[in-house]
Amino acid sequence: MNARVMIIAEAGVNHNGSLETARSLIDAACDAGADFVKFQTFRAEKLVSKNARKAAYQQKNMADTGSTQFDMLRKLELSEDDHFKLRDYANQRRIKFFSTAFDEDGLDFLYALGIAIFKIPSGEITNLPYLKKIASKKKPTILSTGMATLGEIESALAVLLTNGLQRNQITVLHCNTEYPTPFSDVNLKAMNTIAQAFHVKVGYSDHTTGIEVPIAAVALGATCIEKHFTLSRDMEGPDHKASLEPEELKAMVTAIRNIEKAISGSGLKEPSPSEIKNKEVARKSIHLKKDLPQGHILREADLIMKRPGNGISPMNIPMVLGKKVSQDLPSDTMLAFNHLS
Repeated sequence: MNARVMIIAEAGVNHNGSLETARSLIDAACDAGADFVKFQTFRAEKLVSKNARKAAYQQKNMADTGSTQFDMLRKLELSEDDHFKLRDYANQRRIKFFSTAFDEDGLDFLYALGIAIFKIPSGEITNLPYLKKIASKKKPTILSTGMATLGEIESALAVLLTNGLQRNQITVLHCNTEYPTPFSDVNLKAMNTIAQAFHVKVGYSDHTTGIEVPIAAVALGATCIEKHFTLSRDMEGPDHKASLEPEELKAMVTAIRNIEKAISGSGLKEPSPSEIKNKEVARKSIHLKKDLPQGHILREADLIMKRPGNGISPMNIPMVLGKKVSQDLPSDTMLAFNHLS
Protein backbone atom coordinates (compact mmCIF):
# COMPACT_ATOMS: atom_id res chain seq x y z
CA MET A 1 0.00 0.00 0.00
CA ASN A 2 1.56 3.27 -1.12
CA ALA A 3 -1.35 5.71 -0.78
CA ARG A 4 -1.30 8.26 2.01
CA VAL A 5 -3.61 7.34 4.88
CA MET A 6 -6.36 9.90 5.50
CA ILE A 7 -6.18 10.92 9.15
CA ILE A 8 -9.34 12.49 10.56
CA ALA A 9 -9.03 14.29 13.87
CA GLU A 10 -12.54 13.94 15.28
CA ALA A 11 -13.34 17.03 17.32
CA GLY A 12 -16.97 15.92 17.42
CA VAL A 13 -18.73 17.66 20.28
CA ASN A 14 -15.61 18.15 22.38
CA HIS A 15 -15.94 21.91 21.86
CA ASN A 16 -18.70 21.80 24.53
CA GLY A 17 -20.69 24.35 22.54
CA SER A 18 -17.91 26.95 22.59
CA LEU A 19 -16.75 28.48 19.32
CA GLU A 20 -13.47 29.48 20.97
CA THR A 21 -12.83 25.90 22.09
CA ALA A 22 -13.73 24.65 18.60
CA ARG A 23 -11.10 26.96 17.11
CA SER A 24 -8.55 25.64 19.60
CA LEU A 25 -9.41 22.10 18.51
CA ILE A 26 -8.73 23.09 14.90
CA ASP A 27 -5.37 24.47 16.02
CA ALA A 28 -4.53 21.21 17.79
CA ALA A 29 -5.53 19.07 14.79
CA CYS A 30 -3.48 21.24 12.47
CA ASP A 31 -0.44 21.20 14.75
CA ALA A 32 -0.66 17.41 15.02
CA GLY A 33 -0.51 17.04 11.22
CA ALA A 34 -3.99 15.56 10.68
CA ASP A 35 -5.50 15.80 7.20
CA PHE A 36 -9.04 16.64 8.33
CA VAL A 37 -10.69 18.07 11.41
CA LYS A 38 -14.29 16.92 11.81
CA PHE A 39 -17.19 18.24 13.86
CA GLN A 40 -20.84 17.18 14.20
CA THR A 41 -23.88 18.92 12.70
CA PHE A 42 -27.22 18.39 14.39
CA ARG A 43 -30.21 19.96 16.07
CA ALA A 44 -31.18 18.15 19.25
CA GLU A 45 -34.90 18.35 18.48
CA LYS A 46 -34.35 16.51 15.19
CA LEU A 47 -31.92 13.96 16.60
CA VAL A 48 -33.53 12.61 19.78
CA SER A 49 -36.85 12.60 21.55
CA LYS A 50 -36.99 14.76 24.65
CA ASN A 51 -37.12 11.73 26.92
CA ALA A 52 -34.32 9.70 25.28
CA ARG A 53 -31.95 8.44 27.94
CA LYS A 54 -28.20 8.83 27.74
CA ALA A 55 -25.93 5.95 26.85
CA ALA A 56 -24.20 4.37 29.84
CA TYR A 57 -20.84 5.89 28.88
CA GLN A 58 -22.45 9.35 28.60
CA GLN A 59 -23.91 9.05 32.09
CA LYS A 60 -20.56 7.89 33.44
CA ASN A 61 -18.61 10.70 31.77
CA MET A 62 -20.89 13.57 32.79
CA ALA A 63 -21.74 15.10 36.15
CA ASP A 64 -25.39 15.92 35.35
CA THR A 65 -26.43 12.28 35.33
CA GLY A 66 -30.09 13.17 35.72
CA SER A 67 -30.35 15.10 32.45
CA THR A 68 -31.64 13.52 29.25
CA GLN A 69 -29.76 12.97 26.02
CA PHE A 70 -31.79 15.86 24.60
CA ASP A 71 -30.61 18.22 27.35
CA MET A 72 -27.02 17.14 26.81
CA LEU A 73 -27.11 17.59 23.03
CA ARG A 74 -28.77 21.00 23.17
CA LYS A 75 -25.63 22.29 24.90
CA LEU A 76 -23.37 20.77 22.24
CA GLU A 77 -24.91 22.21 19.07
CA LEU A 78 -23.00 24.40 16.65
CA SER A 79 -25.01 27.08 14.85
CA GLU A 80 -24.94 27.50 11.10
CA ASP A 81 -22.90 30.65 11.59
CA ASP A 82 -20.45 28.67 13.75
CA HIS A 83 -19.96 26.24 10.87
CA PHE A 84 -19.06 29.03 8.44
CA LYS A 85 -16.62 30.54 10.92
CA LEU A 86 -14.99 27.19 11.66
CA ARG A 87 -14.74 26.27 7.98
CA ASP A 88 -13.03 29.58 7.25
CA TYR A 89 -10.72 29.24 10.22
CA ALA A 90 -9.73 25.72 9.15
CA ASN A 91 -8.99 27.03 5.66
CA GLN A 92 -6.85 29.73 7.23
CA ARG A 93 -4.95 27.06 9.20
CA ARG A 94 -4.64 24.93 6.05
CA ILE A 95 -6.46 21.88 7.37
CA LYS A 96 -9.51 20.38 5.68
CA PHE A 97 -12.81 20.92 7.50
CA PHE A 98 -15.87 18.71 7.42
CA SER A 99 -18.64 17.52 9.67
CA THR A 100 -21.02 14.64 10.26
CA ALA A 101 -24.69 15.47 9.79
CA PHE A 102 -27.34 13.46 11.61
CA ASP A 103 -30.38 14.34 9.51
CA GLU A 104 -31.28 15.18 5.93
CA ASP A 105 -31.48 18.94 6.51
CA GLY A 106 -27.99 18.79 7.95
CA LEU A 107 -26.75 17.03 4.82
CA ASP A 108 -28.21 19.78 2.64
CA PHE A 109 -26.58 22.43 4.82
CA LEU A 110 -23.16 20.77 4.65
CA TYR A 111 -23.47 20.41 0.88
CA ALA A 112 -24.21 24.15 0.64
CA LEU A 113 -21.26 24.78 2.95
CA GLY A 114 -19.05 23.18 0.30
CA ILE A 115 -17.54 20.28 2.19
CA ALA A 116 -15.64 17.84 -0.01
CA ILE A 117 -16.53 14.62 1.78
CA PHE A 118 -19.48 13.17 3.68
CA LYS A 119 -19.47 10.91 6.72
CA ILE A 120 -22.25 8.52 7.72
CA PRO A 121 -22.12 7.94 11.49
CA SER A 122 -22.67 4.44 12.81
CA GLY A 123 -26.13 5.25 14.14
CA GLU A 124 -27.43 6.16 10.68
CA ILE A 125 -26.38 2.93 8.90
CA THR A 126 -30.00 1.71 9.00
CA ASN A 127 -31.59 5.11 8.21
CA LEU A 128 -32.86 4.54 4.66
CA PRO A 129 -33.97 8.12 3.84
CA TYR A 130 -30.67 9.48 5.19
CA LEU A 131 -28.62 6.99 3.12
CA LYS A 132 -30.53 7.88 -0.04
CA LYS A 133 -30.04 11.59 0.56
CA ILE A 134 -26.30 11.30 1.17
CA ALA A 135 -25.85 9.12 -1.91
CA SER A 136 -27.64 11.72 -4.03
CA LYS A 137 -24.91 14.25 -3.18
CA LYS A 138 -22.44 12.09 -5.16
CA LYS A 139 -19.53 13.13 -2.95
CA PRO A 140 -16.83 10.81 -1.56
CA THR A 141 -18.47 9.17 1.44
CA ILE A 142 -17.20 7.46 4.58
CA LEU A 143 -19.46 4.86 6.18
CA SER A 144 -18.87 4.04 9.85
CA THR A 145 -20.08 0.62 10.96
CA GLY A 146 -20.20 0.52 14.76
CA MET A 147 -22.84 -1.93 16.08
CA ALA A 148 -23.41 -3.26 12.52
CA THR A 149 -23.42 -6.77 11.13
CA LEU A 150 -21.91 -7.66 7.77
CA GLY A 151 -25.44 -7.97 6.41
CA GLU A 152 -26.35 -4.45 7.55
CA ILE A 153 -23.22 -3.08 5.88
CA GLU A 154 -24.22 -4.89 2.70
CA SER A 155 -27.70 -3.36 2.82
CA ALA A 156 -26.37 0.16 3.42
CA LEU A 157 -23.88 -0.17 0.57
CA ALA A 158 -26.64 -1.35 -1.75
CA VAL A 159 -28.64 1.82 -0.98
CA LEU A 160 -25.61 4.03 -1.57
CA LEU A 161 -24.67 2.30 -4.82
CA THR A 162 -28.18 2.42 -6.28
CA ASN A 163 -28.76 6.07 -5.39
CA GLY A 164 -25.80 7.88 -6.87
CA LEU A 165 -22.47 6.70 -5.44
CA GLN A 166 -19.77 4.69 -7.16
CA ARG A 167 -17.94 1.96 -5.24
CA ASN A 168 -14.63 3.80 -5.54
CA GLN A 169 -16.19 6.82 -3.77
CA ILE A 170 -16.94 4.83 -0.62
CA THR A 171 -14.67 4.07 2.34
CA VAL A 172 -16.04 1.77 5.02
CA LEU A 173 -14.69 2.17 8.54
CA HIS A 174 -14.67 -0.71 10.96
CA CYS A 175 -15.74 0.69 14.33
CA ASN A 176 -16.94 -0.26 17.79
CA THR A 177 -19.45 2.09 19.37
CA GLU A 178 -18.37 1.90 22.99
CA TYR A 179 -16.49 4.79 24.61
CA PRO A 180 -13.84 3.71 25.39
CA THR A 181 -13.80 0.41 23.50
CA PRO A 182 -12.26 -2.52 25.42
CA PHE A 183 -9.27 -3.84 23.51
CA SER A 184 -10.82 -7.30 23.59
CA ASP A 185 -13.80 -5.97 21.59
CA VAL A 186 -11.84 -4.24 18.82
CA ASN A 187 -11.91 -7.26 16.46
CA LEU A 188 -9.56 -5.47 14.05
CA LYS A 189 -9.54 -8.39 11.60
CA ALA A 190 -13.13 -7.48 10.74
CA MET A 191 -11.77 -4.50 8.81
CA ASN A 192 -10.22 -6.79 6.24
CA THR A 193 -13.30 -9.00 6.24
CA ILE A 194 -15.23 -5.93 5.08
CA ALA A 195 -12.64 -5.23 2.36
CA GLN A 196 -12.79 -8.79 1.07
CA ALA A 197 -16.57 -9.00 1.19
CA PHE A 198 -17.37 -5.72 -0.55
CA HIS A 199 -14.25 -4.69 -2.50
CA VAL A 200 -14.22 -1.22 -0.99
CA LYS A 201 -11.58 0.93 0.61
CA VAL A 202 -11.53 0.33 4.35
CA GLY A 203 -10.35 2.12 7.44
CA TYR A 204 -10.87 2.26 11.17
CA SER A 205 -12.68 4.64 13.50
CA ASP A 206 -11.13 4.19 16.92
CA HIS A 207 -12.64 4.60 20.37
CA THR A 208 -10.01 2.76 22.40
CA THR A 209 -7.72 4.56 24.80
CA GLY A 210 -4.25 5.17 23.42
CA ILE A 211 -2.88 5.07 19.90
CA GLU A 212 -1.83 1.44 19.38
CA VAL A 213 -4.91 0.17 17.58
CA PRO A 214 -5.08 2.87 14.86
CA ILE A 215 -1.41 2.25 14.14
CA ALA A 216 -2.05 -1.49 13.89
CA ALA A 217 -4.99 -0.80 11.57
CA VAL A 218 -2.71 1.10 9.19
CA ALA A 219 -0.26 -1.80 9.20
CA LEU A 220 -3.17 -4.08 8.24
CA GLY A 221 -4.19 -1.88 5.32
CA ALA A 222 -6.46 0.90 6.61
CA THR A 223 -6.70 3.81 4.17
CA CYS A 224 -8.47 6.09 6.66
CA ILE A 225 -8.15 6.56 10.42
CA GLU A 226 -10.58 8.55 12.54
CA LYS A 227 -9.80 9.33 16.17
CA HIS A 228 -11.53 11.52 18.75
CA PHE A 229 -9.39 14.16 20.38
CA THR A 230 -9.87 16.81 23.04
CA LEU A 231 -7.97 19.67 24.58
CA SER A 232 -8.14 17.84 27.93
CA ARG A 233 -9.69 14.59 29.13
CA ASP A 234 -10.59 16.43 32.33
CA MET A 235 -13.16 18.56 30.52
CA GLU A 236 -16.87 17.96 31.11
CA GLY A 237 -18.66 16.18 28.28
CA PRO A 238 -19.65 12.76 26.89
CA ASP A 239 -16.61 12.00 24.69
CA HIS A 240 -13.60 13.58 26.40
CA LYS A 241 -12.64 10.49 28.40
CA ALA A 242 -12.25 8.36 25.23
CA SER A 243 -10.31 11.05 23.33
CA LEU A 244 -6.65 11.78 22.76
CA GLU A 245 -5.06 14.93 24.10
CA PRO A 246 -3.11 17.09 21.61
CA GLU A 247 0.34 15.59 22.19
CA GLU A 248 -1.10 12.08 21.91
CA LEU A 249 -2.81 13.00 18.64
CA LYS A 250 0.50 14.30 17.33
CA ALA A 251 2.22 11.05 18.37
CA MET A 252 -0.44 9.00 16.59
CA VAL A 253 -0.08 10.98 13.37
CA THR A 254 3.71 10.65 13.48
CA ALA A 255 3.49 6.91 14.08
CA ILE A 256 1.03 6.42 11.22
CA ARG A 257 3.26 8.34 8.82
CA ASN A 258 6.19 6.15 9.88
CA ILE A 259 4.13 2.98 9.35
CA GLU A 260 3.14 4.25 5.89
CA LYS A 261 6.82 4.36 4.98
CA ALA A 262 7.48 0.96 6.54
CA ILE A 263 4.80 -0.80 4.45
CA SER A 264 5.43 1.09 1.22
CA GLY A 265 8.15 -1.21 -0.16
CA SER A 266 7.98 -3.50 -3.17
CA GLY A 267 7.46 -6.63 -1.12
CA LEU A 268 10.56 -8.23 -2.60
CA LYS A 269 13.04 -9.48 -0.02
CA GLU A 270 16.31 -7.88 -1.01
CA PRO A 271 18.91 -5.62 0.66
CA SER A 272 17.71 -2.05 1.00
CA PRO A 273 19.91 0.86 -0.05
CA SER A 274 20.44 1.84 3.59
CA GLU A 275 21.68 -1.59 4.73
CA ILE A 276 23.96 -2.64 1.86
CA LYS A 277 26.88 -0.80 3.43
CA ASN A 278 26.56 -2.97 6.55
CA LYS A 279 26.82 -6.31 4.78
CA GLU A 280 30.62 -6.33 4.88
CA VAL A 281 30.67 -5.27 8.54
CA ALA A 282 28.08 -7.76 9.83
CA ARG A 283 28.81 -10.89 7.81
CA LYS A 284 31.81 -13.20 8.11
CA SER A 285 34.53 -14.56 5.86
CA ILE A 286 36.77 -17.61 6.09
CA HIS A 287 39.86 -16.90 8.20
CA LEU A 288 42.73 -19.08 9.34
CA LYS A 289 42.66 -20.35 12.90
CA LYS A 290 46.47 -20.90 13.02
CA ASP A 291 49.72 -20.42 11.10
CA LEU A 292 49.88 -22.59 7.99
CA PRO A 293 53.01 -23.44 5.96
CA GLN A 294 53.12 -23.41 2.16
CA GLY A 295 51.73 -26.63 0.75
CA HIS A 296 49.47 -27.37 3.72
CA ILE A 297 46.22 -29.06 2.69
CA LEU A 298 43.29 -27.20 4.16
CA ARG A 299 41.06 -28.99 6.66
CA GLU A 300 37.98 -27.72 8.42
CA ALA A 301 39.95 -27.56 11.70
CA ASP A 302 42.22 -24.92 10.11
CA LEU A 303 39.36 -22.48 9.54
CA ILE A 304 37.44 -19.97 11.63
CA MET A 305 34.65 -17.64 10.53
CA LYS A 306 35.22 -13.98 11.41
CA ARG A 307 34.17 -10.53 10.35
CA PRO A 308 34.49 -8.69 8.00
CA GLY A 309 32.52 -10.30 5.23
CA ASN A 310 34.44 -9.14 2.16
CA GLY A 311 36.41 -12.40 1.75
CA ILE A 312 35.35 -15.92 0.86
CA SER A 313 31.88 -16.64 2.22
CA PRO A 314 31.55 -19.47 4.77
CA MET A 315 28.96 -20.90 2.39
CA ASN A 316 31.93 -21.72 0.10
CA ILE A 317 33.88 -23.82 2.64
CA PRO A 318 33.46 -26.95 0.45
CA MET A 319 35.31 -25.12 -2.36
CA VAL A 320 38.48 -24.58 -0.26
CA LEU A 321 38.73 -27.82 1.71
CA GLY A 322 41.45 -30.12 0.32
CA LYS A 323 43.20 -27.28 -1.50
CA LYS A 324 46.92 -26.54 -0.90
CA VAL A 325 48.09 -23.26 0.55
CA SER A 326 50.33 -21.51 -2.01
CA GLN A 327 52.41 -19.61 0.58
CA ASP A 328 53.09 -19.37 4.27
CA LEU A 329 50.05 -17.78 5.92
CA PRO A 330 49.85 -16.46 9.48
CA SER A 331 47.01 -17.05 11.88
CA ASP A 332 43.97 -14.73 11.41
CA THR A 333 44.59 -14.32 7.69
CA MET A 334 41.38 -13.71 5.70
CA LEU A 335 41.60 -16.47 3.14
CA ALA A 336 41.49 -15.52 -0.53
CA PHE A 337 41.35 -17.74 -3.57
CA ASN A 338 44.84 -16.54 -4.65
CA HIS A 339 46.17 -18.16 -1.45
CA LEU A 340 45.24 -21.56 -2.88
CA SER A 341 46.78 -23.81 -5.48
